[in-house]
Amino acid sequence: MELKRVVVTGLGAITPVGNTVAEAWENLCNGVSGAGPITHFDASQFKTQFACEVKNFNAADYGIDRKESRKMDLYCQYAVAAATKAIEDSAMDLETINKNRIGVVFGVGIGGMHTFEEEAGNWAINGATMGPKINPFFIPKMIADICAGHISIKYGFHGPNYITSSACASSSNALADAFNLIRLGKANVIVSGGAEAAIFPLGVGGFNAMHALSTRNDDPQGASRPFSASRDGFIMGEGAGCLVLEEYEHAKARGAKIYAEMVGAGMSADAHHLTASHPEGLGAKLVMESALEDAGMVPADIDYINVHGTSTPVGDVSEAKAIKEVFGEHAYKLNISSTKSMTGHLLGAAGAVEALFCVLAVKNDIVPPTINHAEDDQDENIDYNMNYTFNVAQKRTVRAALSNTFGFGGHNACVIFKKYAE
Repeated sequence: MELKRVVVTGLGAITPVGNTVAEAWENLCNGVSGAGPITHFDASQFKTQFACEVKNFNAADYGIDRKESRKMDLYCQYAVAAATKAIEDSAMDLETINKNRIGVVFGVGIGGMHTFEEEAGNWAINGATMGPKINPFFIPKMIADICAGHISIKYGFHGPNYITSSACASSSNALADAFNLIRLGKANVIVSGGAEAAIFPLGVGGFNAMHALSTRNDDPQGASRPFSASRDGFIMGEGAGCLVLEEYEHAKARGAKIYAEMVGAGMSADAHHLTASHPEGLGAKLVMESALEDAGMVPADIDYINVHGTSTPVGDVSEAKAIKEVFGEHAYKLNISSTKSMTGHLLGAAGAVEALFCVLAVKNDIVPPTINHAEDDQDENIDYNMNYTFNVAQKRTVRAALSNTFGFGGHNACVIFKKYAE
């Protein structure tokens, strides 16, 4: 069976560095951090008091009226907003297109944590005296799959509809599934991405309890510093990213603009530890090799890697080791960057947002930087002869870009995009 080609025809983003694709990309290329003091709740008693929050978000700007927004957790509002913009960007004629062949596959790591937190709090305060007065929308607001449902209902898309959940690899897994559904002929279009909104007491407190977050409260914008010796954990981020993936002939027939071609996806497991990556990067190595094989590429075909790069002591070193092992001498010709240094870690949404950045790097021949690195802040376990694109974006031809995402539980996913050519 001949596999079909898959192209990217629409993009949408709600991120800590911008609520449009253009704004997010401009800020990213200019090295602008999205970090600041937490405003979603009073974090004064928490070890970490800052995060990368989405700013100035208004659900109504994305066609979500007040009545509907009350039925959606914040993560779901972000998902619908990003999907709305991606679908608009794709310029599909929604009056004539075959909606039975359009699906929605999203990645969500945590889901409606805020909804659960609120309802559990109400129960703890009032349950004993007032009985089980539970919001009838509690369950459909909380469950992680509901964002895909909302998107399909809004547009009448009857194709495959579900979410993937593999912690921080969730939306890369979603993109991999969407890619395979299209190239196997199961759908013409998949609206695919990821969303997360966990910057609330249980989310921040839970990651604090694991010692996973940076506690650099005096310098939020400088706190995420991947591949630097003084890194002390990641910054919580939130938001959503969405890509419209489309079968090539279908896109060509309707005259769609094409950003890039998706050519490969890989998956692997560390099989090592619940929360720590394999110290030698075993799973990271396997997932990149798997993606390259799936794409029919060799290491020298890749020009840019958007790394998982969370700014954690173990994770950054193991990923750097894996890149050297997979790419060999070509590792020194690559550009590598961690955009989490600016967006923070969007958890289940990270893969989609970073895949979107890879698409733009391929389209525009610009590699966004890894910010917050100082020359005197070098880790002896990291080879700085590799180009981590520190502090300043770099212009170069980006023929193909690879995006890594790794999740708690040892879940690894990798996707590859290349320049579109007829």
